Amino acid sequence: MTNHDAQTNRDALTNRNVLISGASIAGPALAYWLHRHGFNPTIVERAPALREGGYAVDFRGEAHLSILRRMGILDDLERARTGMGSMSYVNSAGKPVADMPADLFAGDLEVLRGDLARILYDATKEHTEYVFGDSITSLTEDPDGVTVTFERSAPRRFDLVIGADGLHSNTRRLAFGPEERFVKHLGVHCAIFTTANHLGLDHTGHAYRTAGRLVAMYSARHNTEAKAVFYFASPKQDLDRRDVARQQAALTECFTGNGWQSERLLDDMRHAPDFYFDSVGQVHMDSWTRGRVALIGDAAYCPSSLSGMGSGLALVGAYVLAGELAAAHGDHGVAFARYEEEMREYATGCQKMGDGVAKLMVPRTRALATFLNGYYKLIPYLPGKNMAAKIARKTAENIKLRDYEALIGA
Repeated sequence: MTNHDAQTNRDALTNRNVLISGASIAGPALAYWLHRHGFNPTIVERAPALREGGYAVDFRGEAHLSILRRMGILDDLERARTGMGSMSYVNSAGKPVADMPADLFAGDLEVLRGDLARILYDATKEHTEYVFGDSITSLTEDPDGVTVTFERSAPRRFDLVIGADGLHSNTRRLAFGPEERFVKHLGVHCAIFTTANHLGLDHTGHAYRTAGRLVAMYSARHNTEAKAVFYFASPKQDLDRRDVARQQAALTECFTGNGWQSERLLDDMRHAPDFYFDSVGQVHMDSWTRGRVALIGDAAYCPSSLSGMGSGLALVGAYVLAGELAAAHGDHGVAFARYEEEMREYATGCQKMGDGVAKLMVPRTRALATFLNGYYKLIPYLPGKNMAAKIARKTAENIKLRDYEALIGA
């Protein structure tokens, strides 16, 4: 496409001013592609600054890597990659009893979520207005746009509003209804935080599993620190997501006396700068769009943190939604319908990767935990030892991405 063609396409765009709620992964990725196609993105984020910390996220297959390459951030992500090898399940004494292949956990490229967010922010900050420390309070749509009110800022008008604000999406609640209608709790809660690499882990991790509980550590940032991860089986707990003290008390109650490194990590938890706690769930919706509002990423089709597909799915969703808006010259009715058509099968497949994982990672009974620990010892010797990794790769590749820039040029 020539510069003249690109300018002609931009001049033909309608609905250029787009508000995005959420500055984690899906939001900045969408902002990048919207700007590249000639739109004017604004991102509002409840947190006062970029969220640091978080677990490692991975990308696998050409569908994911091609988007990162086209965004020009693949080299930055390669420099930030964790370089993780295999993960080991250990017994109470810390002795490895079973190894799980790196490809299953890390894919082709694994980075810390905080590092990914920073790289996406740096790639978009020059052409995207970021509003930190604020949140949407109401959406009023009319034939010409959406009037948006905020907790702190003055009301503003936008042509379109996109919710990229995660599992507990505020945008989804305002535009589609209460969370309980769409979020399926998988019977597990999780916590993660940064700690010292006191086990001397070298680009690897250890996990210890008991009935209804799993605690793990893996090295991060070239072994200079580690991430502590806790999973425990539980009905959905009614805990305020901002009440860190109550969350830590619940975690302490569950894991005290659990064995291995549990006690040490519970002590470290109280001093962690980036403690994160949440339920593990999936989002299922019949439609991700309503009027001038659309959802992407975890807000629309969260596959759960246990699926290993969330970040890649968010990345693909951002690419497709922005591309369809550009291909439709900003006609949101046409673009939103095409977005749903392109993404539905892919998102469903990614969600299936999360189905049942919770019961396998955090078995409810001692008998099942013992069986799984014994079974994992045998995996390296079984004919289908790489089956899970192959299924994950096939799922990640199960979409044919349209070349929107070539399509728009044509």
